[in-house]
Amino acid sequence: MPPLLVKTFGGLSRAYYLRQLVFSLCFAAFFFFVASRSPHAMTISMVIFLVVNTLLYPYARFVYEGVVGFVLGENTFYVNAILMLFVKALTMLLCWTFALFIAPVGLIYLYVHHSRAARQH
Repeated sequence: MPPLLVKTFGGLSRAYYLRQLVFSLCFAAFFFFVASRSPHAMTISMVIFLVVNTLLYPYARFVYEGVVGFVLGENTFYVNAILMLFVKALTMLLCWTFALFIAPVGLIYLYVHHSRAARQH
């Protein structure tokens, strides 16, 4: 496999990628379900959008978690569980919806990070 692909798309741990992919598949399944109930056929561009966002979501979520980790640091917040789950679901939906635009930031970061790590060894 070319080093570019290994350093970018292979840059996340398998467990992390698969965990995020499961959540991503839930969003895609929901949208396919909603579209199947519509009287209009789903366009090929919509199918491509759903597939691309589903595959890129783990990288978008990686970026989101990195930014939130940087901003919040090691602080702990005690909030209502229902509110927390709602906000978490909302942020997941936003990351999935905009994965096409957010994920490239994560892929660039992973490439640079793994390139530097390879030079140090």
